[in-house]
Amino acid sequence: MTEEYRARGWWREKETLVDDLRRAAREHPERRAVVVWHTDGRDTETLTYAELERRVERIAAGLAGLGVEHGDVVTLQLPNSWQLLATTLACARIGAVAGPVLPIMRKRELTFMTRLTKSPVYIGPVEHRGFSHADLSEEVAREVTSIRHRVLVGGGSAGALDFDTALLGEPGTDGAFFGDTEGREAKPDDLAYVMFTSGTTGEPKGVMHSHNTLHATNRMQIDALHLRDDEVTAMGSPTTHNAGWTWNFTMPLLLGATCVHIDNWDAGLMLRVLETERVSFFMGAPPFLVDLIDRQREQKRDLSALRTFATGSAPIPPVLVEQARDVLGCRLYALWGMTENGAPTITRPEDPEMRAAESDGSPVPGMEIRIAGDEDGTGRLQVRGATQCLGYFGRPEVYADNLTDDGWFDTGDLARPDGHGGIRIAGRDKDVISRGGEKVPVVEVEAALLRHPAIKDVAVVAYPDDRLGERACAVVVPQGEPPELPSLREHLDGLGMAKQYWPERVEHVGELPTTPSGKVQKFRLREQLV
Repeated sequence: MTEEYRARGWWREKETLVDDLRRAAREHPERRAVVVWHTDGRDTETLTYAELERRVERIAAGLAGLGVEHGDVVTLQLPNSWQLLATTLACARIGAVAGPVLPIMRKRELTFMTRLTKSPVYIGPVEHRGFSHADLSEEVAREVTSIRHRVLVGGGSAGALDFDTALLGEPGTDGAFFGDTEGREAKPDDLAYVMFTSGTTGEPKGVMHSHNTLHATNRMQIDALHLRDDEVTAMGSPTTHNAGWTWNFTMPLLLGATCVHIDNWDAGLMLRVLETERVSFFMGAPPFLVDLIDRQREQKRDLSALRTFATGSAPIPPVLVEQARDVLGCRLYALWGMTENGAPTITRPEDPEMRAAESDGSPVPGMEIRIAGDEDGTGRLQVRGATQCLGYFGRPEVYADNLTDDGWFDTGDLARPDGHGGIRIAGRDKDVISRGGEKVPVVEVEAALLRHPAIKDVAVVAYPDDRLGERACAVVVPQGEPPELPSLREHLDGLGMAKQYWPERVEHVGELPTTPSGKVQKFRLREQLV
């Protein structure tokens, strides 16, 4: 199969994103590569392709000077920023592996991730949204012995290096690092990143993608939506999330286009960005779309450049397709995907406009799908192809559990045919809550809540929400005085669990409904909540 992938151009023989950067810098050096807007009012930052290439080379030498070796995972817990993009490319420049981590992750998650990957270097901000990543990384480094260096954007601290000095400083500058980068560049089949996704097994899973599997993902998206090299792209998600990583970093880089970022989601600011930067392409989960529609109605901006809006992670009602067209002036496309395989299905410009409300798309070239199901056509969605990941870092047995005997990846989602050669997602077999496109790892949250002294038993289930699609509710069997929501949140905060995973509602019951074998019947709890 891999030879077919190469023959069809889905995988490459020699090139990686570093070569795409060089090509863009050579062909249009003054074109804007990345633009970053800040919600705190700081000046907008812009790098041309020529400037980005120079900084990538410098940071690569700096990482080499810090002792980063081929195959090392460099942990990048950075908000949307040019530093994140440049450092990722610098990793590839010396054959290292990017380890993107969402800024919302806290000690519990970060310790697990860095310990598993044996990461030698942590790079993050001094502070982000009022939270000290300097303190967080110091705590984690005390427990994870592989971390030799902490590098902070925004200034150094006790025991940590300053990003601007260590990785951007001129030769001879005190504290600047330089190492040899000759002959170290990554090859197309080398590991490109390890990105953690919340699992149902109680621990995050580090999804491994090569430069080629990522290239296939980007190539398919570009071809399916007929995107051009003069696109200006934007997105609401963190770039350390797989959607942000592909749609608003590696995809525009492959095109030689311009990507625009904001460091925190703000619908009002994003509308200003869309107008000012003449953004033509946007990707975001339905909550971002709803926010933009609402704000555009309040304060109309010139969005005439915006042509394409791709969305996924939740069903799209017909009214959203109409509002995207009538309020934002763009065409809405629906897709389905996972960190493990990008976006294997998507609706197309050739489809009727309303197809986005009826389907989650048809397969892109290079990806196959099948539904292993019941007589009514609904069943488990399984995929394979050029965009499929290499596995889970350090946990081959967990990945193997998701493969069928004949080599298909079982996604855990339930789907049915859409009647037009594509699929319609019908639900999830795995016990995960999708909150605004972010997956809440139910097993992890339940295990943490069971450590609360006032909880005898608990089930975390989804309840519907107009904006985010789903939110998490803790259905608690109390032990003594029933604990209220603030107590649960304080407890999870004390365990270092990311706020994104905390329940937003609590209900108290005498016992949880179970099957004769003792399995909790969560569908009954969900029905009661609705």
